[in-house]
Amino acid sequence: MKARRVGAVVLRQVYLLRGSMSRVLPLFIWVAVDMVLWGFISRYLSTLASPGFDFIPALLGAVLLWDFFGRVMHGVTMAFFEDVWSRNFLNFFATPMRVSEYVTGLVLTSIATSTLGLVAMVVVATGAFGLSFLAYGPLLLPFLLILFMFGIALGILSAAMVLRLGPPAEWFVWPIPGMLSPFVGVFYPLSTLPDWMQVVSRFLPPSYVFESLRAMLAGRPAHLADLGLGLALAAGYLLLAAWVFTRVYRHAVQSGLLPRYSAESVS
Repeated sequence: MKARRVGAVVLRQVYLLRGSMSRVLPLFIWVAVDMVLWGFISRYLSTLASPGFDFIPALLGAVLLWDFFGRVMHGVTMAFFEDVWSRNFLNFFATPMRVSEYVTGLVLTSIATSTLGLVAMVVVATGAFGLSFLAYGPLLLPFLLILFMFGIALGILSAAMVLRLGPPAEWFVWPIPGMLSPFVGVFYPLSTLPDWMQVVSRFLPPSYVFESLRAMLAGRPAHLADLGLGLALAAGYLLLAAWVFTRVYRHAVQSGLLPRYSAESVS
């Protein structure tokens, strides 16, 4: 793997962002809207809750972490889609670039864009609603790491799906965070779910993050073993995603799908 080739993928995304405010503003606007909306909802619920309970770190913090996960995932897929929409995807692989270098470039792009989004969310949540991340302590780091790794894994899997099925399959990608949110218990304990949904939740790393978050804010010991399991699952999904993308790419090359890649559905 050569850093110059990885940097070329990242540099293309930098040029795209620099040349278009319509690509830059979504990095900040939607996360700010989410923070303001859920911030006022959390503040209102705090007035109805029993004395001593604060919805701000429990609810607004959960929204922030879940938005971060979504930004990470979409950071990978959006960088991939930019190449699909502009018919630039084939140009990369007409060069000596390896698929691992291309995917690494997508991941680095996602790191940059999701970090900008995270900073925007923290500024709004702290400045407008007084959310203090000191309340989470050192556990904030494993929380973010698990969500980041799982978001990257889903982003790579989504890109593989679109590469295999064609650009129209991108509509399967956008709903993924919303479809997962009921299973991971962003806003409620997993014990409220039916048994079959709880079984699914055990295989989703974010569920361990939000269960540990609620336990910590309730004054109970953090679920360190569960966080370790969530981290292991996220790492496993990341390796699986890399393997799947490589397999799909090789199939696309061997079957002649890659040269025929266009806006039409392919099989």
